[in-house]
Amino acid sequence: MSVIQSERPAAGPDFNAVDLVGMTVADVQASFSAGAFTSESLTQACLDRIALYNPRYVALITMNPAALHDAREIDRRRARGEALGPLAGVPVVVKDTMDMAGLPTTGGWRLLSARTGGVDLFPATDAPVVARLRAAGAIILGKTNVPVLSASGSHANDSWAGATLSAVDPDLLPGGSSAGTATAVAGGFAVLGLGEETGGSIQNPASAQGLVGIKPSFGLVPNSGVMPLAGSTRDVVGPIARTVSDAALALDVLAGFCAEDPKTVAGIGRRPGAGYAAGLDAASLRGKRLGLYGPGWRDRPLSPETDELYRRAVDELEARGATLVADPFAGSGFAQIARPALGTDYFDPRGMECAPYDMDRYLKRLGPAAAISSFEAFARAVAAEDPFAPGGVLFLLNGLPGFAACLADPLAPPDLSDFVAAREAYLAIFDEVMARERLDGLVFPQLRTAPPPVAGGEALQETCVCEINIAGLPGVTAPAGRYACGAPFGLIFIGPMWSEAALLSFAFDYETATRRRRIPELSAS
Repeated sequence: MSVIQSERPAAGPDFNAVDLVGMTVADVQASFSAGAFTSESLTQACLDRIALYNPRYVALITMNPAALHDAREIDRRRARGEALGPLAGVPVVVKDTMDMAGLPTTGGWRLLSARTGGVDLFPATDAPVVARLRAAGAIILGKTNVPVLSASGSHANDSWAGATLSAVDPDLLPGGSSAGTATAVAGGFAVLGLGEETGGSIQNPASAQGLVGIKPSFGLVPNSGVMPLAGSTRDVVGPIARTVSDAALALDVLAGFCAEDPKTVAGIGRRPGAGYAAGLDAASLRGKRLGLYGPGWRDRPLSPETDELYRRAVDELEARGATLVADPFAGSGFAQIARPALGTDYFDPRGMECAPYDMDRYLKRLGPAAAISSFEAFARAVAAEDPFAPGGVLFLLNGLPGFAACLADPLAPPDLSDFVAAREAYLAIFDEVMARERLDGLVFPQLRTAPPPVAGGEALQETCVCEINIAGLPGVTAPAGRYACGAPFGLIFIGPMWSEAALLSFAFDYETATRRRRIPELSAS
């Protein structure tokens, strides 16, 4: 793998005793205040760890050559007594698909990377979420690995840079498509990371690697400047972190209206006034009613071991004062809305028929100097591996009623009536059940079985990906134990639109009481 090198700083403190794998944002800021280390020396420690372990784990694929310079600037601002936010000086990573001016966006595809004989796509400007991280003073170390066009929720095995391995267990699926971000955060390459989800790409890798992930309400966080799968209908950007507090601090930076992304107008007035992190309450589960997974939601059973771990988690939630309601969606018709694509375990691609239209708009945003600036030019550049042809990574979109027309004329707004009908049906039943059962949220196992081996062709089997992505609902994952094989078992808290503050607080209560996350140990060979 080819990466851009950064110059080294002057000698810093001995980092052998610093816990890069367990460190939180609060730990970083406390150490800055105490003078234990600087942002520059912490950044270098992360870069050294990346140099040691990334050749095996392939979490990062493009390094930011300005990372140390940016860290020095934060140190100078801190030394001048400037008031800085909680992410200032904190090393973070962003998913490859998020535009960062000066660095290529490859989509994990050899045809879109000059390092493998393809064409580099250099954006003229940052994606809004990247710009917001920069404005918050976060130190962006680099961009993380993804599968080709982010088309898998299980792994990044087909990336031009090589397969990303799980930091928890290299022999098990790492989750995707934000595989690199999850491995970077779990493995101590960075403190925080950004993921993006169309169909499980935040919740799957977060859960599979024992992390906290926020899949936000559709429209809360801007996703312009992010290589799309369904930018108009499903795509969301959210943080992947080690703790609920860290994830909440990141969402405080990411969420909010962006003039470049008009759909974010829907989120105006929906954020808590004091922010998400300020509202975390370690007693928030007391008196709350939470619905449990069952066939009324999706007629797919949990494995016996998952069921056993889920029952233990239910007991823990009840001990925190929550009331759990079994299968509240029974008889509601919710499970019958799903229309899984042929050849998938349960994946429903509705809403992704807009892929050509959204890709054209994304490519135009790259700027006039971009090597590819339209879907027509994109189709010519990748004709040798047409992603929509039989055998292509997005061939399943051909089963959607509006896709053929969109592919034929990607400049015309696509017919999304089928997707809109599905979203309306999901939301109508969801809201009715939540009101009838007086529920404050739902809590499910995020996966139905333990993550399978990275080799062998199996996929992660989840509980709620298509439902909440089509409906646009938020979810927060949290570590909740381990399978016998050592793989993490995780919960996901789900709620109504714009309920991120409550879901984060529920997860924070559970996390504080159980402390289920375990620190992985990496090996360079």
